[in-house]
Amino acid sequence: MEEKYKALAAYLESAIGIVSQMGLKVVDMKERYVQLLMPLEKNINHVGTMYAGSLFTLGEIMGGAIFVASMDINKYFPLVKEVQIRYRRPATTDITVETSFSEDQIRNIVAVLEEKGKSDVPLELNLIDAHGEVVSIVTGTWQVRKK
Repeated sequence: MEEKYKALAAYLESAIGIVSQMGLKVVDMKERYVQLLMPLEKNINHVGTMYAGSLFTLGEIMGGAIFVASMDINKYFPLVKEVQIRYRRPATTDITVETSFSEDQIRNIVAVLEEKGKSDVPLELNLIDAHGEVVSIVTGTWQVRKK
């Protein structure tokens, strides 16, 4: 991971206290791409699977993380507008999520931002267990705004 992204990854892992306590890790980050991991160990619920709130957090934080990896955070900032999660099966391992933007997607987001001061961006994210199974699907709209 490039030095620029190491600093951004460290920020994402530590900026929000509860996220840090959950042990969320940035596995990989590069221009317009992020992969995150939520460890099972710190997030076990009363029945021995991953706590539903930890799964939700993993998906929700990705919406901000992908913008951090894709845009100038000195000019723009992301906010969550709406997020939904569908729990498909119990999560019994560490869980990962990854997403990316194309150059064209970023150009379009920035064009709307420059014209309107904000841009709504829908995302659909698959939360994957260590066996490659989708345990949850997070869908939502994140809004990027000019500072």
